[in-house]
Amino acid sequence: MTGTAEPDEERLARVFLARVLEPGDTVGGQWLRERGIAEVVRRLRGQGEPLPGVTARRWAGLRARAEQADPSRDLADARAAGVRFVCPSDAEWPGPLDDLGDARPLGLWIRGRPSLRMWALRSVAVVGARACTEYGAHMAVTLAAGLAERGWVVVSGGAYGVDGAAHRGALGAGGATVAVLACGVDRPYPRGHTELINRIAEQGLVVGELPPGDHPTQSRFVLRNRVIAALTRGTVVVEAAHRSGSLVTARAAQRLGRHTMGVPGPATSGLSAGVHELLREEAVLVTDAAEVVELVGDMGELAPERRGPVLPRDLLEPGARRILSALPGRRAAAVDEIARESRTTQDDAIARLYELRALGYVERHDDGWKLTRQAMVSVRGGRRSC
Repeated sequence: MTGTAEPDEERLARVFLARVLEPGDTVGGQWLRERGIAEVVRRLRGQGEPLPGVTARRWAGLRARAEQADPSRDLADARAAGVRFVCPSDAEWPGPLDDLGDARPLGLWIRGRPSLRMWALRSVAVVGARACTEYGAHMAVTLAAGLAERGWVVVSGGAYGVDGAAHRGALGAGGATVAVLACGVDRPYPRGHTELINRIAEQGLVVGELPPGDHPTQSRFVLRNRVIAALTRGTVVVEAAHRSGSLVTARAAQRLGRHTMGVPGPATSGLSAGVHELLREEAVLVTDAAEVVELVGDMGELAPERRGPVLPRDLLEPGARRILSALPGRRAAAVDEIARESRTTQDDAIARLYELRALGYVERHDDGWKLTRQAMVSVRGGRRSC
């Protein structure tokens, strides 16, 4: 639906079906694929035999819904709320959603000005527990802000906890974010996030499969997660218990061939148990936005190399470092002992020892050599105690 143009027949049919079929109904998707949308609508309106694959009771329920459906009214309500309906044949339709096959959405209701297709090209889902910890909220905000600063769109479900933190992180960084709801996009849910979801609609996009005014249910939350997974290049799970809905999103992403990532938490945290389970399977451990982008981004978008602090001894030549490591910590040692421990000749050992003395690492004691106090700290810093 664009501007004030009259809706075409396919658009009306898809809006009609959005009132009749539940999101992700694969039987309905099979009907559309095998019989065409016009035939499916005709049968649901009572013109012809019931369609196969459902019980008589379920068919009666679908027919009851069909009798109440009014696609023209839904489109008018959507227009009044600043919402557009995007079909798979529209230029704005994100192609990755087609990977869902028969579970592909019939269409999407969208609040917001940007093009969903363009935003989906460079997007990452950040999901996790509703009852998250302070650590989980912090990681979600930090990840989302870092992704936004790198030009990535952050997609989540608008829920309490990690979802809300991810949206706020992206918005706070002046970036782009998309909320995929399990209800009509004109009725923000949860109600406590009304202000946040309205802000997302103003600065980003609010997306849903359900017609205006429709309410969420437990099954709709679960089915919504497949859209989040399909829409994005990869899914990051920040915190999730063993039965978390976030794991549904992650496993949907795996089935679709998308990248699946997890942020580790304390080994004793029940809210990280589901993430750790993912990490033991096929998910990749990530700790910041740079590592996420390295995985989902284009060639060359690499995370910086992680290194500890550079010690002065790290700047020495390898031969000099071997001599330094060969010196005992508490006593002086003769040149032949040092040469033997460092696997070199005595002449080479003497030359290296004089070099190290000039740099302040060793001092001579009669016929032996000993580490200086400065060198003691440097050498111990480079040795493992276990």
